[in-house]
Amino acid sequence: MLAARHLYAPCGLLFPGTQERPLQKVYAELDKTMYGFVEADNLRWDDFDRLVLVDTRQHDRVRHVAPLLERKRLVVEAWDHHPDSLDDITADAVHTAPMGAVTTLLARHLQQNGARLTCGEATLLGLGIYSDTGSFTYPSTTAEDLLAAAWLLAQGMDVNQINEMASHELTSLHIQALNSLLESARTYTINNCQVVLAEASLEHYLGDFASLAHKLMEMEKLPVLFAVGRMGDRIQVVARSRNKAVDVGEICKALGGGGHAHAASASVRSMLLHEVRDAILRCLKEKSSPGKTAREYMVSPAVGIDATATIREADALMLHFGLKAVPVFQAGSRVCVGLLDAQTASRAGAHGLGNEQVDEYMQRRVHTLPPQASLQDLTDVIVGARQRLTPIVENDQVIGVVTRTDLINFFAGDPGQLSVQKHRRKERNISRYIWDRLSAESRNLLNLAGELGEKLGLQVYAVGGFVRDLLLNRPTRDIDLVVEGNGTALARALASELNGRVREHQKFLTSVVIFHDREGRESRIDVATARLEYYEYPAALPIVELSSITMDLFRRDFSVNALAVRLDGEHYGQLVDFFGGYQDIKNHTIRVLHTLSFVEDPTRCLRALRFEQRYKFNLGAGTEKLIKNALSLKLMDRLSPVRLFNEYRHICDEADPPACFIRMNEIGILQAINPTLTLNPGKVALLRRQREMFAWYTLLYSNDTAQPWLAYFYGLNTGLPYKETSENYDRMGLPQITKKEILQQREQMRMLRDKLKKWQRKDDTGSAKISTLHAMLRPVSPECLLTLMATADNPGLQKNLSRYITQWRREKPDITGDDLHRLGLAPGPFYSYILQAVLAAKLDGAAGSVEGQFRLAKKLIREAEEGSNEQRHQNEQG
Repeated sequence: MLAARHLYAPCGLLFPGTQERPLQKVYAELDKTMYGFVEADNLRWDDFDRLVLVDTRQHDRVRHVAPLLERKRLVVEAWDHHPDSLDDITADAVHTAPMGAVTTLLARHLQQNGARLTCGEATLLGLGIYSDTGSFTYPSTTAEDLLAAAWLLAQGMDVNQINEMASHELTSLHIQALNSLLESARTYTINNCQVVLAEASLEHYLGDFASLAHKLMEMEKLPVLFAVGRMGDRIQVVARSRNKAVDVGEICKALGGGGHAHAASASVRSMLLHEVRDAILRCLKEKSSPGKTAREYMVSPAVGIDATATIREADALMLHFGLKAVPVFQAGSRVCVGLLDAQTASRAGAHGLGNEQVDEYMQRRVHTLPPQASLQDLTDVIVGARQRLTPIVENDQVIGVVTRTDLINFFAGDPGQLSVQKHRRKERNISRYIWDRLSAESRNLLNLAGELGEKLGLQVYAVGGFVRDLLLNRPTRDIDLVVEGNGTALARALASELNGRVREHQKFLTSVVIFHDREGRESRIDVATARLEYYEYPAALPIVELSSITMDLFRRDFSVNALAVRLDGEHYGQLVDFFGGYQDIKNHTIRVLHTLSFVEDPTRCLRALRFEQRYKFNLGAGTEKLIKNALSLKLMDRLSPVRLFNEYRHICDEADPPACFIRMNEIGILQAINPTLTLNPGKVALLRRQREMFAWYTLLYSNDTAQPWLAYFYGLNTGLPYKETSENYDRMGLPQITKKEILQQREQMRMLRDKLKKWQRKDDTGSAKISTLHAMLRPVSPECLLTLMATADNPGLQKNLSRYITQWRREKPDITGDDLHRLGLAPGPFYSYILQAVLAAKLDGAAGSVEGQFRLAKKLIREAEEGSNEQRHQNEQG
């Protein structure tokens, strides 16, 4: 821009801004007036008839002059060294050449015109050449760049100042991002060319991200690098190539960006991180191995099954043809609506679902491809998306399929064509999370487990919710360990080191290590041998067998819980994620692992909604459909009350139980348990007020604890007759030993509501006694009290109930039974009567002092004695 100023003077320079910190610093220190820089807000676009673009021609990169481009008869010139692109502005004149820096092109014209530069100008132009060519180290550097630098040096260019201005000072955020890039780097070998992809996820935009790519290239001596950074709502791609066989400019162009064959970038807003990664790989492989199309690889015609056919018919079809999966067609057509694999069909049949329609349990999210799709497209679907076969579709009709076996056979026959997954991979390592997010005590326990595992020759993993919460940066709960090998041996070794004991459960291949932490509190670590669970029939308890970590994770409910982190030896911190749980966490999605998951264990329906509400995630579309399928099969009816109560208690212990109940009502789970539990606006409002009451009660730190499950049971059954409430009590599996007491409390609470309203009307006139309220509420449980507060629509009554809970129910007489004994009263039932009367007088303000209470007690004793003497006299007269 500064060079173009000499060619087009007089002119104004409009700097569009930059995210590169060194350039920001240089611009901030420039004399804006001397060089003729202007601000867009101060410009009148109608005053200009020529626009000169420097170092870019793409519409997307010159939005700051969009009003000027709309003018008719505007002359546009461009100076650029980037290749042509489809997004280029139509210019009246374009000055371009394949050079390492556009400044080189401008400097050559200045030299030909005999221009004279100041030392400062020569230095700034030199900075442009040094930056664009990586100090003449990028493969895009040409002889012209060196000649231009030599001319600028003769004009007074200060090399030392350029070195100072071009230096990149790394902040702590830059270092963290660079560390993420290093840890995530994966090397892919494509046609004997190594390409490295590295990723970093950042909360906010990080300026100078491109400098990190350059630094990573230099540190690791990489031939080709794609650095991908997720920053807020966008994904930034910076690409560098030292290999002439890989044109990174073409790859970035496909992502909406651009650049040279050796240096390019793109900013993507409409894709997720893994989608950008897949797009880069797909482009690389397409350009490195154009070849046969899907039409040449496919098997035609494709064997498929109608969506309305039964599972049993589909299973027989696959068995007859020896197929592992088939496309599912819309009834009476060849339109693909899903896939069904043989394993799912076989398991569904084993669960008695053979007569169910295929569309109930088919895989709905299906990747299809056109017949002109490339080998890489097929590989992305079959290997990348783990889809067993790919339907080939033309005019909406399936004309053939390409299977995983077809792909394997091809690579086995021509292994040099494309080595897709044959790459050196740096596994995602989350050891920094362990260090940053866990307490020292938790870290020490993990380290100890890993060290003992290494000594015993065992692979040790922390698994499940512990890993999920670690990744979410939420408080982690008890540590769960899984061992490939003898889990009991590790449990015993841990107990020995921690001076604890082991409780073994041989049937389930689990152990619990019980020990005391540094503060003396009892703690526990669950240790399991890697195992596989299967279910003999829907809703049954699982059968357990030895297995590997892969199958141990597969038995779990959702992808976000099917995560493990390895703890032993050099693999410490390695994240094990076979089912995409890490990405689902990033996408805030609850996704089931297989289509029969809810059939095998319907409690997972409740668990899915609990996790969805706890983490503010969303159910995957397929997962929600499978829950509704399970409900339509009435599988909730097969759940034992004990298992149902266990899940219900977990829901009530969540931070927002009403949100869970509302979601259960939307999906139909409450109705499946019992239609009388269906929510209406009144119930919803009550449940939400109960939550508020519980939050308030928790802050009181009362010794008289309240059970959330009981209070919410009252809320869910509000307005129901006794019989239906009793039925719900049994169906939900609440403790039978307390059923009579709990239902009596509920009836007592219902009768109290009218009495409380009458008492409050008296209180509003100043005629109510606190002792009367105290007598009414004394037998009531904390759960009922909180429910009464939640249902109270009178602010005055709610306030008085609050005072009862916080103050009045804790009041006691200031005199005791010992005092009554000293007053000469013989021990007996009359003690209780006197103390209650004294308390009532104290509450009502009639006997607030100790002396007043003694006077009242003496009076009551005297009246009792007089009454006793009179009765005795009457008896004697009789």
